[in-house]
Amino acid sequence: MISDLPKDLADEVLARLPGTSLRGIRSACKKGNTLSTDRSFTKKHLAQAKAATKKKFLPAKKTMMSDLPSDLAEEVLSRLPVTSLRGFRAACKKWNTLSKERSFTRKHLAQAKAAAAREFMVVMVMNSRVYLMGINLHGVHESVDPSINHQGKLVSLNDSDRVDISRVYHCDGLLLCIAKNYSRFVVWNPYSCKTLWLQPRSPHPRLDWYTYAIGYEKRKSCRNYKVLRFVDLAETEFVKYEIYELKSNSLRVLDVTSDWKIEIYARGVSLKGNTYWFATDKFPEISNNVRHSVDFLICFNFTSERFGPRLPLPFFSLNGDTVSLSSVREEQLAVLFQRGDNLKMEIWVTTKIEPEVVLWSKLFLAVDMQPLTDFPFLYTDASFIIDEEKKVVVVFDKDKDVMNTTRNTAYIIGEDGYYKEVDLGKSTDEFQYPLMCSYVPSSAEIKQGNKRKKNV
Repeated sequence: MISDLPKDLADEVLARLPGTSLRGIRSACKKGNTLSTDRSFTKKHLAQAKAATKKKFLPAKKTMMSDLPSDLAEEVLSRLPVTSLRGFRAACKKWNTLSKERSFTRKHLAQAKAAAAREFMVVMVMNSRVYLMGINLHGVHESVDPSINHQGKLVSLNDSDRVDISRVYHCDGLLLCIAKNYSRFVVWNPYSCKTLWLQPRSPHPRLDWYTYAIGYEKRKSCRNYKVLRFVDLAETEFVKYEIYELKSNSLRVLDVTSDWKIEIYARGVSLKGNTYWFATDKFPEISNNVRHSVDFLICFNFTSERFGPRLPLPFFSLNGDTVSLSSVREEQLAVLFQRGDNLKMEIWVTTKIEPEVVLWSKLFLAVDMQPLTDFPFLYTDASFIIDEEKKVVVVFDKDKDVMNTTRNTAYIIGEDGYYKEVDLGKSTDEFQYPLMCSYVPSSAEIKQGNKRKKNV
């Protein structure tokens, strides 16, 4: 709301309001009260009032923020974070209409991208709720502590507010959120507050074994968004791949035969409309009672609706090692690799990544975590983000009291021994770890033929 605005813009907004509205603004938030009692503001506001009097314009009734001129209202709304738009849209019909106009959308998204250049914007699942967070690393090598700020809890206008979320995936401004009980999932654009709920119609009793991904088919005129859901467990011989197309509201079963496996805890990363996973041999060679398994990347191409060839990794992992993927500026792929035996951690970044080819840069970062944390990041849930310029990685996990973890924690690690911990708040579920994915707001539309809840 008004407290989210920069001081200069909040000053301009309040100065345009008639005296009858100031009391409400002063009581609404501490920032509005402090600003409205400032001497410089008083002079500006009185000057505005005198000018209005000379024009013989006096408000006939109580006036509020909704009476701002359209140009100023647009400027106000375009400066707000995504988490504040819902409140403004609900405040009055005028603002709801304005916030959906194409010119405003372009302006607001440009502001959001400019803000993302100053700090990373990420979506996080903590304690079964979805949050938008800002990560500022600009001063990490200049004796300035990094900051990770809650920009707000992401909510929509329907029942998703009351559903516990276990996992979240991002693609082109859309979020794919999986309910904690795995009974349903939702495609959601937090920017437009549009949602599409899907309820799986599965013959398998273990819905938690399914892997999910969101991406899009590349067309000349638009992007056709799709959701992939599959289970492929060699141990159970149960295999099912299905894809849901949002635009046509259709479900198709895919014919997939694989010689690789993706663990059920593995989180794919969407990049340029396709999704990449860490994978291993489904049927590894065994010699002298030792399993010789190869690891690699596998990509699902949402345009061809096919999995690509094995893509090599710049390391070799063993059971108990941590391997996690993340996107870099929505253009490249980063991989975190940590040895389970000696806790040495490496970060690698691609220079080229496509469904059928990958090229790796030199090692981005290598750190011995033994003296810093004395525990490995969780191989099932480790999520991270890197800052290429600052040579820093932020890994999300729980606190170092591994026998009784009670706090969600961000570990910020860099070159030359740089190390910081940031407390993210209390953890209310000992089995749920903080999960993060990069986020860039967009006006991507969720189009479907049937707007009712869909069984798939």
